[in-house]
Amino acid sequence: MASTPVDIGPFQVGAGHPLALIAGPCIIESTDHCLRVAEFAAKVCERLGIHYVFKCSFDKANRTSIQSFRGPGLKSGLDTLAKVKSETGLPVLTDIHLPDQAAPAGEVCDILQIPAFLCRQTDLLVAAAKSGKPVNIKKGQFMAPDQMERAVDKVREQGNDRVLLTDRGTFFGYGRLVNDMTCIPVMQTFAPVIFDATHSCQLPGGQGNQSAGLRQFVPVLARAGVAAGADALFIEIHDRPDEAKSDVATVFPLEKLEALLATCVRIRQASIGT
Repeated sequence: MASTPVDIGPFQVGAGHPLALIAGPCIIESTDHCLRVAEFAAKVCERLGIHYVFKCSFDKANRTSIQSFRGPGLKSGLDTLAKVKSETGLPVLTDIHLPDQAAPAGEVCDILQIPAFLCRQTDLLVAAAKSGKPVNIKKGQFMAPDQMERAVDKVREQGNDRVLLTDRGTFFGYGRLVNDMTCIPVMQTFAPVIFDATHSCQLPGGQGNQSAGLRQFVPVLARAGVAAGADALFIEIHDRPDEAKSDVATVFPLEKLEALLATCVRIRQASIGT
């Protein structure tokens, strides 16, 4: 049985609805950069009939090295996201790592995201739920897909039934993430599912002081995720991927976004019979 679609502003994500996209740089590098990326991606999505949510992080608390760039922090980062939202009209998403970040982030953002390694943290899930905003929980690579229903329950038991799940790799094998596309239909029985095509290409810690990755496989996994029935894609994007301050090995080039999404739209249309 398919889960109930989730309202994100003026559109819905879930069974029978058009493909949605959550995309943006991994981390806030500057306000101007976020605006450029958001505006470019929004035009692509408008041409293709894709519902678009801009994503960026104000802090990356789980970087491999303590020397790595973490972002501008909560206040400055939320100021940037508020400007993106006001100037583009787009819904925005950011991730939170601590319960006390949920309320201020919820005042600005349309979706709060729970990182994969924190998907079992009850206090964080409860705080996100109490913001009243939709909550996107990334499935931990250590979690079987059916186990994620308990994380969904933690949000819904606070009176918030707008929960999304994201698959970003099923487990760690031979130094890389491995995807099991059957996770998508399993989790769709209790929540709409997003497929993260860029983080799924990571080689965690593969460059010593940062994660490595296999960017060339982003299109393969994106197409496979949509073919398996994913309701939305999560893709980190950048206009200068080799200069990105986070996830440099997996962030996807802006100039290749439209071609990839056009293919994914056709796959989505075929999979839902429209």
